[in-house]
Amino acid sequence: MAVSSPDLKAFLVATPFFGGLSDAGLDFLVSMLVERRFDAGATVVAEGEPGRSMFVVHSGELVVSRLGNSGRVIRMTGLGPGDFFGEMTLIEMQNRSATVVAESPTVLYELTAQNLYTCYKADIHAYVMVLQNINRELCRRLRRADGRIAELIRAGE
Repeated sequence: MAVSSPDLKAFLVATPFFGGLSDAGLDFLVSMLVERRFDAGATVVAEGEPGRSMFVVHSGELVVSRLGNSGRVIRMTGLGPGDFFGEMTLIEMQNRSATVVAESPTVLYELTAQNLYTCYKADIHAYVMVLQNINRELCRRLRRADGRIAELIRAGE
């Protein structure tokens, strides 16, 4: 179901994904979002499966994990309101890089690759802003990962 409300719009504009968008650009993107609800324990996306959409967390808590070489599940990070995930499949069109499971009842807003392409065709400025926001968040995540790698190397020295 597509969504739109002043409260949702206010929430989304405060998230890293929708920050900096004009009112018209934000309204356009919000009109394409689909609300998805998940119970605690539900798998939202699974590592290795095809993915053509990303999600913004409105409420709930989720855990992101990957399978290690031994088959052990490795917790990568937690997600909560305002976070987003799945954006990598919109950029690189590859299968999901991780599994995301709801730890509590969760409400997400989904944006598909087709929606993003529609945005590109209709409002290039909103499209560029969204890509900048995605890139900014990916850089933040890369910096955190670099820090973790450095800590692991220091611990092993």
